Amino acid sequence: MKQFESLTGKQLSRRQLMTGSALLGGGLLAAGLTGCGGAAQAASVQDIDFWHLLSGGDGIKMQAMINAANQANPAFKVHPTVLAWGPPYYTKLAMASAGGRPPEVAIMHASRVPGYAPGGLIEPWDLDLLAENGVTAADFAPRIWEKSQHDGKVFSIALDSHPFVMFYNTDIAGKAGVLAGNGQLQEVSSPEEFKAMALEMQKVTKAHGLSFGYLGSGSQMWRLFYTLYKQHGVDMELTPGQPMKVDREAAIESLEFMASLFDDTIAAQAGDISTGIAEFARGGSGMLFSGVWELPTMKKAGIPVDAATIPTLYGTPASYADSHSFVLPRQLTLNEDKRRDVYKFVTDVLKGSLSWAEAGHIPGYQPVVQSQAYRELTPQIHYANAADIIAYDPESWFSGSGSDWQTYFAENVQNVLLGRDKAAAGWDAFEQRTNTLLSRPNPV
Repeated sequence: MKQFESLTGKQLSRRQLMTGSALLGGGLLAAGLTGCGGAAQAASVQDIDFWHLLSGGDGIKMQAMINAANQANPAFKVHPTVLAWGPPYYTKLAMASAGGRPPEVAIMHASRVPGYAPGGLIEPWDLDLLAENGVTAADFAPRIWEKSQHDGKVFSIALDSHPFVMFYNTDIAGKAGVLAGNGQLQEVSSPEEFKAMALEMQKVTKAHGLSFGYLGSGSQMWRLFYTLYKQHGVDMELTPGQPMKVDREAAIESLEFMASLFDDTIAAQAGDISTGIAEFARGGSGMLFSGVWELPTMKKAGIPVDAATIPTLYGTPASYADSHSFVLPRQLTLNEDKRRDVYKFVTDVLKGSLSWAEAGHIPGYQPVVQSQAYRELTPQIHYANAADIIAYDPESWFSGSGSDWQTYFAENVQNVLLGRDKAAAGWDAFEQRTNTLLSRPNPV
């Protein structure tokens, strides 16, 4: 095995090693036979390495799209490698790019691109080559296309946007009298109105009006916090070498509202993500705050479920979201033919992303969103407007999905939600930790 690894630069599986040995034994690699049609045709197929962090139902959907692209394009074959979500994935991707052994294409959250593009770990996309494959800037929602850029160049191509939304049980909502005439949840426009609606649902469930598990999950806490914070119509800026620019009053008010929900009536005082999802799935609450990726779980549970963007409680529509995006890891030696095949693969997946929408995500490629087939997807069509009010993380080398920064948020805010600390104290501690990070250079 070590001999083959040194020759190819990759560690071969037992099956690959046995196949290679058989070919060598049969003399098929002899110089006199390389011109045979079968061998020449096999050699012409480009192998494309593709890294992603999509598991579970998302992983199954992605594999189906990969298979479809491979079948439609016999000139190349995409080989996916699935790595663990979060810091391990991004660390390995950075090391692979820096070490000269990256995949030809990878999935990255759009919020993580600012930490990679400045260091040259990923390369910009050629818009002319994209256009040759039938994809242009006009095919994306403005906010999503804007997020794909860094210093005037496009570094990521969004497969989707996956916002934080509100699922609700239409049967429970109906019995609670909080459905509008169109059968969807009635609109509320203030924290007080939302809590009153949740309490009406609690009267039906006899348990809770809202499910939201957060213990041990900085990402879960941050998604709801940042949605509420951005609904105040304010920004947050993370500029290296400068203190965090933030509206402290809006941040504290958002945390105080979150903490007020966990009174063991509106929502359980303490619970993790799995507990919250399970409670809603069995009908123990009328609403659930979570990501769109949980839609397949709710469908499988068989409950009467609908969904909408989280109500605008502070005046400005906003919904925390991120995008699974395609990036081009830096290649020490660029194979132009292989790079062109990567463009074909990516654009094929974009055009075939209706199946990705079935998993709950909002396709980044707008022709799919505007299709009749998408309009018939329920409840997806009821939160498709989230793509217009996306609130991506403030840009920094340390922010974004699966980042340690969100873990630091949990370390300082969880006790606020548990009622053990004041919101001001929790926020100030997090802001201080953030300022420490801002004083440090980007390690990549």
